[in-house]
Amino acid sequence: MAASYHNITGELTQELIAAGKNRKISSITLTNIVGTNSCTVDLYIEKKFVSGGDNSGKYYVFKGLYLPIGSTFIHHFNFDNTERQFGLFIKLNKSVEETPAVDVIIK
Repeated sequence: MAASYHNITGELTQELIAAGKNRKISSITLTNIVGTNSCTVDLYIEKKFVSGGDNSGKYYVFKGLYLPIGSTFIHHFNFDNTERQFGLFIKLNKSVEETPAVDVIIK
């Protein structure tokens, strides 16, 4: 499957891949694009709530990953939501006053 690209800005949780989108992921690349501020990143999968089924749940791939100014982080992992109802989410947290911004490439 082709790569997907995201420009993430701000401190709100954002969905990168919706549950049930039939995606297989082998890596994610994060680049801090703010020139004057570091940030921390939470990346997690979350199971979609199904009435009468298994309880939903949040599982962190990483939490509080520190991204210095202008740095790039590449994480190799296998995530397959073709059979399970998990979505992939990201949350940025600023370390100073500037709004965090990260480019994300998912392969």
